[in-house]
Amino acid sequence: MIRNSGFGASPMAVEISICRKPTAATGRAWRSLVAALVAIAVGCSGVVYAANNSVQGAKKEEGGFDGDAPTAILIEAGSGSVLFEKNADELRAPSSLMTLMTAETVFHAVKEGTVKLTDEYHVSENAWRKGGAPAGGPTMFAAIHSKISVDDLLHGAIIQNGNDACMVLAEGIAGNERIFADMMTKRARDLGLTQSTFANASGLPDPGNKMTVRELAKLSRYIIQTYPDFYKLYGEREFTWNKIRQQSRNPLLLSLEGADGLKTGYTKEGGYGMVASAVQNGMRLIVVINGLDDPDDRVSEAKKMLEWGFRNFEARTLFAAQQPVGYAKVFGGESRSVKLASSEPIKVMVQKNGSDKLIARVVYSGPVRAPIEPGQPIGVVRVWRGTNVAVEAPVYAAEPIARGSTMRRAIDGASELVIGMFRAGAEKL
Repeated sequence: MIRNSGFGASPMAVEISICRKPTAATGRAWRSLVAALVAIAVGCSGVVYAANNSVQGAKKEEGGFDGDAPTAILIEAGSGSVLFEKNADELRAPSSLMTLMTAETVFHAVKEGTVKLTDEYHVSENAWRKGGAPAGGPTMFAAIHSKISVDDLLHGAIIQNGNDACMVLAEGIAGNERIFADMMTKRARDLGLTQSTFANASGLPDPGNKMTVRELAKLSRYIIQTYPDFYKLYGEREFTWNKIRQQSRNPLLLSLEGADGLKTGYTKEGGYGMVASAVQNGMRLIVVINGLDDPDDRVSEAKKMLEWGFRNFEARTLFAAQQPVGYAKVFGGESRSVKLASSEPIKVMVQKNGSDKLIARVVYSGPVRAPIEPGQPIGVVRVWRGTNVAVEAPVYAAEPIARGSTMRRAIDGASELVIGMFRAGAEKL
């Protein structure tokens, strides 16, 4: 079945339904079948349906997950493969879960060299009064008008969810919290987080603070993979500042094997939420839930979802690195098509004891105009489980395609003209 992807001006997509039980014996044959079918089918076009925001995954009686959180997502960190989602694209108040973006903005500045861990920032009366001890919320107890290093402020912001620490970082880097929040939103766009918006650095109630659990999961994955040294802070169990010892607000660090992060959050607008990650048997999972009414429920829900994921899923490689994934149609080239491949293995998580129906699509804007260089980005492979994308990976040209003769370009031009007229006529029906 071929459907239109909505990817680019003249989109093309290939859809292949795959039903299998993921055993080691069938893995190689299955990958070969997928590669062959993609290679044969690519080049056709039609119309595509979009993912919805409903629950993804098998029914409970089929080994699926049954959760209570209004919004939730569970992903495997290595591939980004989605194991479960529920209303994952619903914008909600993220509370202090959004300080993951605060921290990433600081991490990035340190990595770029514009901020040093030894830099010291002044604790303003504003940060002390709104985020410190007088406010009654999570705080690192920063003393008013003192100076604190960026390193210590990161400890306070991450381990203790210190609102004052987030505010001092924002004021120290940008001059005030609003400008820093604009930096956070811009940085989110740089990372491909298209829906997130920020109005402050702490997550305290503001209508401008909005995130989805999907984008929180993507952000968490990016932090884990890009800043391994900074990420260790999320696994620290306590921190002492101003002679006050405080423990991490993440109870999973003590109650789940392999748990090493990340954040809890609460506001009246957003409810109780949690971003958690753990590693078991070499596999890292990330769970994000938000909108619950009870703090204990967020812990039990996150733990239950992680344990379900570790118990029921395993990674399977769809395509090895540089293995041909398919072909894209070429315009005006010596060849009518170009071979596509991925620079990294394309993996997807599948249920160990169930049958997963997967749909693989090669999606690109085409035909691709020659000349084409090896490694040139062409499109993506999307693997769907049900009506939701389980994993997406970029694909590149695996070979050079030189510009074709004048006659070849004229024939391709005439062909595209006819196809365009056919499409226009079909759309009027």
